[in-house]
Amino acid sequence: MTALRRQMLLDLQARNYSPRTQKVYVSHVARFALHFGRSPAKLGPKDVRAYLHHLVEEGEVSWSHFKQAVCALRFLYRVTLGRRWMIEYLPFPRREKRLPTILSQGEVVQFLEAVKYPKHRALLLTAYAAGLRVSELVALRVKDVDSQRMVIHVRQAKGRKDRLVTLSPVLLEELRAYARWVRSPEWLFPGQDPARPLTTRSVQKACQRASEAAGLGKRVTVHALRHSYATHLLEAGTDLRVVQTLLGHASLRTTAQYTHVSNERLQEVTSPLDRLQLPKVPHEL
Repeated sequence: MTALRRQMLLDLQARNYSPRTQKVYVSHVARFALHFGRSPAKLGPKDVRAYLHHLVEEGEVSWSHFKQAVCALRFLYRVTLGRRWMIEYLPFPRREKRLPTILSQGEVVQFLEAVKYPKHRALLLTAYAAGLRVSELVALRVKDVDSQRMVIHVRQAKGRKDRLVTLSPVLLEELRAYARWVRSPEWLFPGQDPARPLTTRSVQKACQRASEAAGLGKRVTVHALRHSYATHLLEAGTDLRVVQTLLGHASLRTTAQYTHVSNERLQEVTSPLDRLQLPKVPHEL
């Protein structure tokens, strides 16, 4: 390990970045250095611009991958190398705005009915019922399900923050039946090794298989279940700030995206055409 990588890791740890973020950031900086065959400490603005252009030209790099690369390089130059002036050469990219995939309540039922394996059914029910991210889902421990207070304790989620989400009575009964089947003393969703939790990849594969079996014509992911959870709460009249708290969003603007996809709200809108006094169309047309 180079001295620069070691220092960057120490800087990330000192600022309480998650182990996953530490790994991702260091990996992006390593690829940046490998691209030029030189230490990032010896690279300047022209090199940064050329590398970012290279990522865009690759075509296969997603927006999130590109954003991670920018964030990693910004951290490197701002914190580890102390070159704050480099930040102006690393602007945040603008993301294409697309509406998230949302399932209707009927589609959620159809999707869940397609899940036959008890563990997969329990974890995907939990994902929808609590609106959890896949990383939060696999990190749940048995003790995090508080049936006395009817809440689920989500620990050290995105942003290294704890939060409480509502425990559905229906979900509680499902989890009790599942617990009698799995008998795990620690992890709510243990992996093949009971001492370790299920991997996020395993959850994503289970979700994909259920999506294909349900035949909805939509690509259902754990995040799509989270999107659906938020939208259904808003359609039921839940206050936007309450939804923000349940989802663990730092900004209300992030939560507000769901107001744009609420079918109930859209149906309440009257087109201005309906208010016009137009002559009736002749029947022969």
